[in-house]
Amino acid sequence: MMNDANHQDDPVWIVETFLSTMKARDIPGAQAFVSDDFEMVFPGGRRPQSLASLAHNSGNRYRHVTKAIEGFDVASGDGRASMYCYRALYGEWPDGRAFEGIRYIDRFTLVDGKITSQRVWNDSAERRISET
Repeated sequence: MMNDANHQDDPVWIVETFLSTMKARDIPGAQAFVSDDFEMVFPGGRRPQSLASLAHNSGNRYRHVTKAIEGFDVASGDGRASMYCYRALYGEWPDGRAFEGIRYIDRFTLVDGKITSQRVWNDSAERRISET
């Protein structure tokens, strides 16, 4: 992750830095990367009302979770960018069992260097069903 002001207009840098700050549970740091009307939609249609509530409530789904990022697909122009981030999740379920290789895709929309939306899709429910 680059921490250089010259990269602050780069959508990949913005999203990578946002994800890193969320992983570190630095909610004020992550908040700096999102717009005032930022919207999140997670599997099952869950719509956390804030980054703090997302971090707090993720404990019901995972003891901890990390995204292994394979790549980004970006389309941008005129101050707007849409991008997909993808690969696999790994971590632990709330009961302490480890998991890895759960596919995910996040779609981010950015306007004027701020993240306006994050849509998340993953196979964690399928994995949980197959492990029971």
